[in-house]
Amino acid sequence: MADSDSGERSEDPTSKKVSDAREKGQIARSKELGTMFVLVGSASAMLLMGNALVVSMSKMMSRLFSLTKQESLDVHAAFTVVSQSVGTVLMPLMWIFFIVAIAAFVGNILLGGISFSWEAAAPKANKLSPIAGFKRMLGAQAAIEFVKSILKFFVVVIVAYLLLSNLFPQILGLSLETTPKNFEHAVNLLLWMFLTLTLSLVIIAIVDVPYQLWSHTKQLKMTKQEVKDESKNTEGNPEIKGRIRRLQIEISQRRMMSQVPDSDVVITNPTHFSVALKYDPNGTRAPVVLASGVDQMAIHIRKIAKEHNVEIIASPALARSLYYTAEVDEEIPEALFAAVAQVLAFVFQLNEHRKGRANTPKPLAKNLPIPDDYKY
Repeated sequence: MADSDSGERSEDPTSKKVSDAREKGQIARSKELGTMFVLVGSASAMLLMGNALVVSMSKMMSRLFSLTKQESLDVHAAFTVVSQSVGTVLMPLMWIFFIVAIAAFVGNILLGGISFSWEAAAPKANKLSPIAGFKRMLGAQAAIEFVKSILKFFVVVIVAYLLLSNLFPQILGLSLETTPKNFEHAVNLLLWMFLTLTLSLVIIAIVDVPYQLWSHTKQLKMTKQEVKDESKNTEGNPEIKGRIRRLQIEISQRRMMSQVPDSDVVITNPTHFSVALKYDPNGTRAPVVLASGVDQMAIHIRKIAKEHNVEIIASPALARSLYYTAEVDEEIPEALFAAVAQVLAFVFQLNEHRKGRANTPKPLAKNLPIPDDYKY
């Protein structure tokens, strides 16, 4: 069962899989979207610059058919006239080519973005193989392309029929118009019909773009084993990472335990929590947590404290507050200053009493000033 599951491509591609595929040139592209943009761009360019192009061509033809005898016999003069005439047409043509080029560029990068891959451009033997070629011709992708071609044909035919039905009276009326008005009107009708027909391809593009995205994602889908293998290769083996993490925790704990003998007091639950504090009046602004632990760690802290004659004070509420709100090697929260100050004052007085320098200190208050937000 596990073997069969491992071969099923049921997992969405990871970001690395998508990135690697992109480097190989495997990205979602829609030919229909690119074609639609090129055709619509061409129709729009002709509508925008068509009048200027017709005027320029008319001037060029008029000039070329009105050469003088001297110009027709002089090669240099004739070449000058031809150059000037062609120059009048060049600017409208350049604008048309520019608009079409921009449309082609936008249409082809709109889905998938800009991407260039040397690996995709390199020649591949399977692309030259006749057998592979026949498989592509008879495969599922070829069938889908055939269906899209039929769909395009019917869409264009239906739109063309509707256009001709609506514009038929105007087309017949061209014969009643005078020249050159009828010619101008005919060109205008043709360009608008061409633009409408190209816009009909939007229907095909709307269908094709989601399909290409779905097909691209399907091709990149991964098995569960591939996802696990990639995770191991990119992030490291989880077992090794777990061992490293455990070693780091052990090193941190050993370092923490080595600081317990330097603490001034260990505040306990007294069974579940232990927090070792150090206060240097000439150093930090507030007491610092040297060690903190729960359960077995708490017992170990107390054991080390006893071995090094560090005072152990039982204050369950304060021990829990310090454990949950204070980090090791950092100062205690300001809200617990007053409670900890009472504990430290009691410990210092107790140490002075043991040295015969002070009277027996008053017992530590059971209800230390701990804000409600810091009670656990």
